Amino acid sequence: MIDTYAGLDDAEIAVAAARAGAEVVRAGYGRRHSRIEKGAGDFATDVDVAAEEAILGVIRAARPEDAVHGEEGGQRGAADAERRWLVDPLCGTLNYAVGSMLVAVNVDLTDGPVAVADPFSGEVFFTREGTAWARGEGGRGGDTPLAPTAATRLVDVNLDPPFPGAPAFRAVDLLAHPRFVEGFRPRVVSSTLALAWVAAGKRAAYVTDGNGLAGSVHFAAGIALCRAAGCVVTGVDGAPAGESGRGLVAAADAETHGALLSMIRRRG
Repeated sequence: MIDTYAGLDDAEIAVAAARAGAEVVRAGYGRRHSRIEKGAGDFATDVDVAAEEAILGVIRAARPEDAVHGEEGGQRGAADAERRWLVDPLCGTLNYAVGSMLVAVNVDLTDGPVAVADPFSGEVFFTREGTAWARGEGGRGGDTPLAPTAATRLVDVNLDPPFPGAPAFRAVDLLAHPRFVEGFRPRVVSSTLALAWVAAGKRAAYVTDGNGLAGSVHFAAGIALCRAAGCVVTGVDGAPAGESGRGLVAAADAETHGALLSMIRRRG
């Protein structure tokens, strides 16, 4: 298997790994799945685990010295490894478990390329040397540079608990803000596929609560993709979206970002 990946750069390895996970997710769709309870209403399925193993198989074959931190398997490889991959094999497990296709597969090489796969459209969104691209299933149509735009006026807002920013920030308050109602239309994808859509111009922005998202297996790939595409990305407080930041506002342009941030800062 190592020969399969010989000569490929890290961006192609990220794409291959994300595709491997996406194939497992797509193949398992619509079936009954065993659940692995995590507590507080959170759970994984057997597909989450199988997809992570498929991703891990690609990384192990291509970059055997690298460490991997997966949502389901935790840390694998040397703790002091120079390179580490963050893997979320099925972002949107609850969606998937009830038959929704709004899910993503996230693969992130820390300080390197990332890939976000949509298992059902076949698209993979990825970065290479600070630029962001989309590739159709099987490489169809070649690679297309991502071009963020706020033209849709659609804003995805994550409403999933917990809510560490409350009472200073509540996503439901943003949705009720008069200026939001006038200028935008809310969507709730409940998957970081929405971050890829911001980078690709399918969404104007994405807003979520949370802590330490830049270093999270759920968000790291999507944040890196948005930044490489030229989106404006900060925390809900306007500070850089670092590992210690609060929440996330990723917008297609500065105007949209500023409008949303002003509503968050001055609720009502």
